[in-house]
Amino acid sequence: MDKALIGMCVNERRLVKIPPSLAYGSTGVAGVIPPDAVLHFDVLLMDIWNPDDKVEVDSYYKPETCARTVQVSDFIRYHYNGSLPDGTLFDSSHNRMRTYDTYVGIGWLIPGMDTGLLGMCVGEKRIITVPPFLAYGEDGDGKDIPSQATLVFDVVLLDLHNPKDGVTVEVQYMPEECERKSQAGDYVRYHYNGSLLDGTFFDSSYSRNHTYDTYIGKGYVIAGMDEGLLGVCIGEKRRITIPPHLAYGEEGTGKIPGSAVLVFDIVIVDFHNPDDSVSIVLNYKPVNCTLLSKKGDYLKYHYNATLMDGTMLDSTHQYGKTYNIVLGSGQVIMGMDIGLRDMCVGEKRTVVIPPHFGYGEAGVEGEVPGSAVLIFNIELLELIPGLPDGYMFIWNGEVVPNLFQEIDKDENEEISLEEFSKYINAQVEMGKGKLAPGFDAAKIIENMFKNQDRNEDGKVTKAEFKLKDQEDKERHDEL
Repeated sequence: MDKALIGMCVNERRLVKIPPSLAYGSTGVAGVIPPDAVLHFDVLLMDIWNPDDKVEVDSYYKPETCARTVQVSDFIRYHYNGSLPDGTLFDSSHNRMRTYDTYVGIGWLIPGMDTGLLGMCVGEKRIITVPPFLAYGEDGDGKDIPSQATLVFDVVLLDLHNPKDGVTVEVQYMPEECERKSQAGDYVRYHYNGSLLDGTFFDSSYSRNHTYDTYIGKGYVIAGMDEGLLGVCIGEKRRITIPPHLAYGEEGTGKIPGSAVLVFDIVIVDFHNPDDSVSIVLNYKPVNCTLLSKKGDYLKYHYNATLMDGTMLDSTHQYGKTYNIVLGSGQVIMGMDIGLRDMCVGEKRTVVIPPHFGYGEAGVEGEVPGSAVLIFNIELLELIPGLPDGYMFIWNGEVVPNLFQEIDKDENEEISLEEFSKYINAQVEMGKGKLAPGFDAAKIIENMFKNQDRNEDGKVTKAEFKLKDQEDKERHDEL
């Protein structure tokens, strides 16, 4: 038998015929094998090992890139099929639909696996053959692994990290210009794809067609993301790799398994700080620039409006007409009101408006995203000076002393709205008076009339009729 077994392979089957001189000879075995018996053996080799054997590793797939390999004290997640040399399956993590998660090289595994897993890359597949004295030895495992069994593990590595690992940032694209970088307390809008180390996808902001919007450095996101989003530029693309102790830990969440390393591919759309004010960049200023815009002025201007990533929102040029407003009257967002002040005709400027001076957290449905920073490129084309604050009509000269009689054309001691409107319009046409520009003239005159009609009977008497400076003096005296 010593001779017959030499050269056999596992799973090889041999029919062995042994003459008595190489078996039990003329003595035999009492009650079992007669003297001078020829013996026939039907042999199937199940397993083979040598005391000098070491762990055998056969990598049959390696990924093209391998940033890091398994080292002693790393925590890894892997799938495996465990079988005996003859192919008998004794265990499989795939059947349990859960990875095997463990530290490597510190005695949590059988010695052979501790050795066989070292040097693996994430995504690598290898066959690890472990001799019994580096596995379960003479006792086996008491269940499926027999005594003195060589073990064969077909392993694929899904994840690895070390408890000492920090967040890893890989910049994939950096814009040419970066006026400022994000810092703790900023509010950031960004898109991301989230995957595990083996490439398994678990989430994406793109699939929801909405950026992820959050404060950073204040604990609103997982600790690793809080760190990985610091120091970014608008438009920057980076890959943030986060170990589990800075992500969802041993428990995981949703589609993220416990102890999983997370990989986020992000692009920064914009960010701002709640303390940010409106930013104005002068692009062009005419040489003769003496008349500057102020509250109450009627302005006509062109603009292009975009998001920080260049997404076009709106443009007056596509309509072929200017945008016209009265400055300081609430006709535009507060940031634009600020951005249009102290501007002269012909001037061009870029106005950057943080969301708290724009459309806020809500945005404008279908047009402006929530919490979006806005960029307006503005050219002021016309400026009509407004009236002093609090006035909707002023006289350009001295007021006639008998103004009530001037307006009361039918001399019935009462002024109707029709009489009042005709008189004011006539003064404006002759240049003796001026209405506040940019508003509906008829509505201004109607409001002026109602202000005089103290008892609201639809007519103004001489007792009711007062000029604004008279009203202001009476209020002052009353105080």
